[in-house]
Amino acid sequence: MQVNTEIIKTLMENLENNNMKPYFCENKEEAKALVMSLIYKGATVTNGGSVTMKEIGVMDAVKEREDITYLDRNAKGLTPEEVKEIYKKAFFADVYLMSTNALTLSGELYNVDGNSNRVAALLYGPESVIVVCGVNKIVKNLDEAVKRVKTVAAPKNTVRLHTGSYCENAGECMSLKNQGAFMCDGCKGSGRICCNYVVSAQQRHKDRIKVVIVNEELGY
Repeated sequence: MQVNTEIIKTLMENLENNNMKPYFCENKEEAKALVMSLIYKGATVTNGGSVTMKEIGVMDAVKEREDITYLDRNAKGLTPEEVKEIYKKAFFADVYLMSTNALTLSGELYNVDGNSNRVAALLYGPESVIVVCGVNKIVKNLDEAVKRVKTVAAPKNTVRLHTGSYCENAGECMSLKNQGAFMCDGCKGSGRICCNYVVSAQQRHKDRIKVVIVNEELGY
């Protein structure tokens, strides 16, 4: 799908109609500056496992902010129990940073998680959720969103996380071998990262979710 000005305009209108606040940035530098401006002084901030946020430089920038409290799940020396505690504290954060697995033209976010701390915080808890999305993640509809996860997002993330699941080695979900594969079909291994499937459509709390679209390819 070719992303052009009209597509972006329509997408932003649909996000607005879904009570999500849309932004558009031409590049990662603009996106970083915007995200940092949306993190207000005194805020408690944390994040999901986002390659996109790392690529635009936000993860390094929040560590340097002295006027916020950053709950760093990737800090050196943390025990598994301490990381789990940060996951829980995310529900009480003021700002949660993440990306999305796919963004439909209808203004819906589609996300699939294993531990599901990311989608849990997206759905409830933090006062503000900032989602950064490269144009490579824009899809026509939810069917394309499902396919994108099975062929792009999940395989690349399993390689990054070394889960040992089927798609890490095959490069795509095993369910694609079957015609008419259901959204939730997949491997049964302990390393499976596709456990909970979340579609964020029209929101009750206006502008709680902010979606920053970046005119570059970012993340998985």
